[in-house]
Amino acid sequence: MPVLVAAVIAYLLDWPVSQLSRLGMRRGFACSLVIFGFLTLCIATFIGIVPVVSQQSINLIREMPQIWGQAQVWLLHLPEQYPDFVHLGDVQDMLDGVNERVVSMGEQLLSASVSSLGSLASLLIYLVLVPLMVFFMLKDKDQLLANLSPLLPSQRRLIKQVGSEMNTQIANYIRGKVIEIVIVGTISAVTFALMDLRYALLLGVLVGFSVLIPYIGAAVVTIPVAVVALFQWGITPDFWYLMIAYGVIQALDGNILVPVLFSEAVSLHPVYIIIAVLFFGGLWGFWGVFFAIPLATLVKAVSTAWKAPLQEQLPDKSFE
Repeated sequence: MPVLVAAVIAYLLDWPVSQLSRLGMRRGFACSLVIFGFLTLCIATFIGIVPVVSQQSINLIREMPQIWGQAQVWLLHLPEQYPDFVHLGDVQDMLDGVNERVVSMGEQLLSASVSSLGSLASLLIYLVLVPLMVFFMLKDKDQLLANLSPLLPSQRRLIKQVGSEMNTQIANYIRGKVIEIVIVGTISAVTFALMDLRYALLLGVLVGFSVLIPYIGAAVVTIPVAVVALFQWGITPDFWYLMIAYGVIQALDGNILVPVLFSEAVSLHPVYIIIAVLFFGGLWGFWGVFFAIPLATLVKAVSTAWKAPLQEQLPDKSFE
């Protein structure tokens, strides 16, 4: 996992390093400068955002019993309001099932938090190893690629063609995703704060990171946004104003921001993207979902490169 994380960060930072190198700066110094700036930005973000998000998360967890209690009261009133459609027994069975599930999730969360203490040392080691690997991946990129070349199988032309296409598309994709996360998360947090929504920064961060999972992420994050707004304001004009603003943010992201950022990075139909998310997510869980689009892009690049020589070998029958 540290190697994968380092490779992703190296992809992200390769463009500024290359630009500084073109300006005459030695590549080693350019790598050091870019990595220092990246680490400074990460530390500043951690100091400025993480404490607030953590506090809002703790407050939300503390209020979850109260929110769930209000939800139970509301659900139990449904049979009185809609006796022809909702039955008390069905509602009670559903509530019992949810309560059992919540208890089970609480036990799993507690056991996971206890077991995670043992991996703290590994995390500290990764915090040292990952920046070092990023530095050497950036500094010695050409040498590393040259050393890997003899290990390639006989179809080197095909692999180099796929590698060249993937290098461009994946680098653009990673940079585009980082920019999209920052823009969508910032706009969402500012919008929620201006509308006095509780946990504005926490929800803004969730909305920002939801773009990592195309289409599905936005649908899932809509639930906590709607739930917090519902229990803060109820079914009032403020609730609908917030949901409209949230919908406008999603529409601007999907119809303006994404085409601008990814017009040259990913040329996949939305149906193929959803299929890739479901398929690779089923294989490798969260990381399969996270890398679904790059993996789908790899499959597309291999397919395109594989068909090209076959089409060249086919006889031209247009003049027969």
